[in-house]
Amino acid sequence: MIDIASPLRLRLDSAALLHNWRWLAKAGGAEAGAAIKADGYGLGAREVMSHLADAGCRFFFVANWVEAAALMPLPAGVSLSVLHGVGDADMIAARTLPVRPVLISVEQVARWRAAGEGRACDVMIDTGMNRLGVRVEEARGGALNGIMVETLLSHLASADEDSPQTERQLEAFAAIRDAIPARRYSLANSAGICLGSDYGFDLTRPGLALYGGVPRAEAEGHIRQVASPEARVLQMRVVPAGETVGYGATWTAPRDCPVAVANMGYADGYLRCHAGAGGARWQGHALPLIGRVSMDLIAFDASGAPGLAEGDWLTLDYDLPTTAARSGLSQYELLTGLGSRFERYWT
Repeated sequence: MIDIASPLRLRLDSAALLHNWRWLAKAGGAEAGAAIKADGYGLGAREVMSHLADAGCRFFFVANWVEAAALMPLPAGVSLSVLHGVGDADMIAARTLPVRPVLISVEQVARWRAAGEGRACDVMIDTGMNRLGVRVEEARGGALNGIMVETLLSHLASADEDSPQTERQLEAFAAIRDAIPARRYSLANSAGICLGSDYGFDLTRPGLALYGGVPRAEAEGHIRQVASPEARVLQMRVVPAGETVGYGATWTAPRDCPVAVANMGYADGYLRCHAGAGGARWQGHALPLIGRVSMDLIAFDASGAPGLAEGDWLTLDYDLPTTAARSGLSQYELLTGLGSRFERYWT
């Protein structure tokens, strides 16, 4: 096969990933697992698992069985759980793979009880999000009788806000912990960890904050950026004063202006909402994004970057909280939307 270098790459900082995981474990007052669904939030689930497992992380969570199968074989001593549980079509995978389903309904509990061959499972309790989970009254009414629960989980709906719902969920989960036996109990996501050790129980499940997102103000200054998108300059050109750049002629050169055109666009997850606010850097020089974002091309004003040339690499401004605020996208969308054309490499 011919070895062809991608014009896009995603530089991933393994030291920042491990720093974030260790800080989250300390802040949550409990053992920290890791949510690695959506291919490790777009960073590469297998690589994220490998780095974290080497550092001592034991509990990992994916969304579905396709994601679980892609991670086989698991590193030694690692536990993997599937958050979306087990449907009829998933039973072969559930019996075959060394993975636990997180049962999310009384129907799934009955299915596992009938066909799970006595294997342990995890269970999601709905404490108020009304998305996935066995309702509290169903659990208290005996719905979980006859199954061996390894981890009893719930999920916080509004922990990234100051909402009274969060404390109500905490109270509900603490009560169900006293009623339903399990080997361990887990409530807090990244934002929940920031609320303190009351939310930690036995195991936390950080996701966003592992990868550089800041879920609440308490994490500011503690979470380090992990992912930095980079794009190669395809062409340098001089746009004469008064001429425009890109679709819709939305940017006009105020003077003869050097412009860098790069191999990146909305097909790669860099959406049109970045226009007018986005930018990049090269050797410490700032390059404002100009014009509209095309499918796979973007342009930058290179007036402040003397010496920039075709083939050079630009580092996109992609601090997650800052970029979310200026673009209107969530930090989750900014990470998981980065496309497959990025060559991911760890430093």
